[in-house]
Amino acid sequence: MFDFLRKSPDAQAVAAAVPEAKASAVGPLTAGRIAGGRMTITGVASSGVAGAAWTARDGVSQVRAGFLGNPIGFRAVRLISEAAAALPLIVQDCERRYETHPLLELITRPNPAQGKAEMFEALYVQLLVAGNAYLEAVTDDAGTVRELHVLRSDRMRVVPGADGWPVAYDYTVGSRKHRFHVQQGLTPICHIRSFHPQDDHYGLSPFDAARRAVDVHNAASNWSKALLDNAARPSGAIVYRGPDGQGTMTHEQFERLQAEMEAHHQGARNAGRPMLLEGGLDWKPMGFSPSDMEFQKTKEAAAREIAIAFGIPPMLLGIPGDATYANYQEANRAFYRLTVLPMALRVTASVAHWLSSFVPGEVQLKPDLDQVPALAVEREQQWRRVGEASFLSDAEKRALLGLPPRVEGS
Repeated sequence: MFDFLRKSPDAQAVAAAVPEAKASAVGPLTAGRIAGGRMTITGVASSGVAGAAWTARDGVSQVRAGFLGNPIGFRAVRLISEAAAALPLIVQDCERRYETHPLLELITRPNPAQGKAEMFEALYVQLLVAGNAYLEAVTDDAGTVRELHVLRSDRMRVVPGADGWPVAYDYTVGSRKHRFHVQQGLTPICHIRSFHPQDDHYGLSPFDAARRAVDVHNAASNWSKALLDNAARPSGAIVYRGPDGQGTMTHEQFERLQAEMEAHHQGARNAGRPMLLEGGLDWKPMGFSPSDMEFQKTKEAAAREIAIAFGIPPMLLGIPGDATYANYQEANRAFYRLTVLPMALRVTASVAHWLSSFVPGEVQLKPDLDQVPALAVEREQQWRRVGEASFLSDAEKRALLGLPPRVEGS
């Protein structure tokens, strides 16, 4: 079988005879950081023009606002990452497709704490929320890759050389730093990044493009929460008219009335509670203003913009008012075809090419489209069209279906 991720029989025998403790190079940094105290992340809001306050453009603040603090952004990231991580993967080269292979064994159990789905889900989440994903290869003394670890993108910094290409990667946790060196074209770090037209070393996250939509959606949620805290609606106003027609209360009267309102009539638990007014006090009911009524529509429009930035049909996120697709099945097929598969193909190709640099030869790692339920109808039609094409040879049909050439005698 194709000898992948293994150096030589002698090196393999040495590795088997001498047990080794293999772990991520940044493990001690993380352990020390956790032992020293709880890790906290803080974000700073920046003020824009016309009094609008937007989330800062740094990655940490955008993750807090868009992923940790926004249900649409959270669900969009989880929907894509879980779908992409669940795709069945195949390994093949120009000659054959492998049922068993060292690369398949490595990604099936990349490290003691994660399986294939967990590792790829973490990799896709980092790519979506930050625009960058980093995968560390842990090797033994013989240079064989034994483990794979996903590293946090907010802790990684690219160190470019004189020619602009990375010569090292710095991973920083608190005051501690570990440097991964790129030596003779071999790098222990696989850096996968989204395209950024104005950055040579870092990718662009969908949260960067949807930053304002996330802020608008969060602001609308805060507005709704404020209304709930005030009996779920701007209920009305209390007007005071004294015995002599004056409209001013004494300081003691005002403080007493305000205290009674906060204690007995404010909040969702007191909604609908009758109010007992003394002489001189009159109740003027108020309804929603037009701007209050528009806030729900503004929130839905912001949710659609977030979904569009991630390439998810709004129908899949339960956002009302979208009828782009005829039904849910069509929207789900478009989601896989236009969003999940392009990202999964790019990531798996990068991982396979990076791992192939450790040993001679190269194989392909890619999703098996015939085992994706959302594409079952589409793949069935393609197989039927290719199979019925009498003007094509068997070799041409296999090539069109993404299969390697048939091995003689099989």
